[in-house]
Amino acid sequence: MTTKNTNSIAIVTGGCSGLGYATAVILREAGYHLAIFDLNEEMGQQRVDEFGAAFCHFYKVDVSNDVSVENAVAEVAKGELEIRLCVNCAGVAPAKRILDREGEAMPLANFTSVININLNGTFNVSRVAASAMAKNAPLGEANERGLIVNTASVAGYEGQIGQTAYAASKGGIIALCLPMARDLAPLGIRVNTIAPGVMGTPMLLAMPEKVQDALVHNVQFPKRLGLPEEFGKLVLHMAGNAYLNGETVRLDGALRMPPK
Repeated sequence: MTTKNTNSIAIVTGGCSGLGYATAVILREAGYHLAIFDLNEEMGQQRVDEFGAAFCHFYKVDVSNDVSVENAVAEVAKGELEIRLCVNCAGVAPAKRILDREGEAMPLANFTSVININLNGTFNVSRVAASAMAKNAPLGEANERGLIVNTASVAGYEGQIGQTAYAASKGGIIALCLPMARDLAPLGIRVNTIAPGVMGTPMLLAMPEKVQDALVHNVQFPKRLGLPEEFGKLVLHMAGNAYLNGETVRLDGALRMPPK
């Protein structure tokens, strides 16, 4: 797949904000048409206005709901353009210890909710997007039909205190990468994962400076927060590098997370 693919659609979940939005910007600059899956309708309309209704459509989608995803992908696939790229950025990152200060156990619903959105939601969108991609005509010397890029986290390797649910969900996405790539390889569909470290999303940049400095402390080089556009650029590189498959790439400045 070329990186200047003006005849292709990229689905971006969580595309209204954060890493998803930064990725949408990079992909639109590279010529992709955008299908943004998110729950924020107001922000979704803003993104359509920003990118242009001819190049971007918003779909209110609950990634953890099978029917919601199936209906949205079916709508995207109705047009003349093919779905060639799917980037899963939708997710949540709550922090909660297994036992609180009074020794009360975390409600199981807190854990299952994170797994359902982050892990199940990623698989849900991937499986439906892959079904649409399988119908594409093969392109290039590699006879490629599409690429799925999932978002994990360094927490999937080094989860911190209070991150049991989040780390488990992201570790699951890391473990999902290779078998999913193997499943879809006969169809010419690649699967890769990005595991970002501390990224300078609007939510993180709104934190006090001392909190940001503490997060940067264990980053080796460059000594700063990651830029959301660096995530988007890595997605674009994956789209253009046909031999990159079944791989999880850490995007973290050599960060290794401490316990807290």
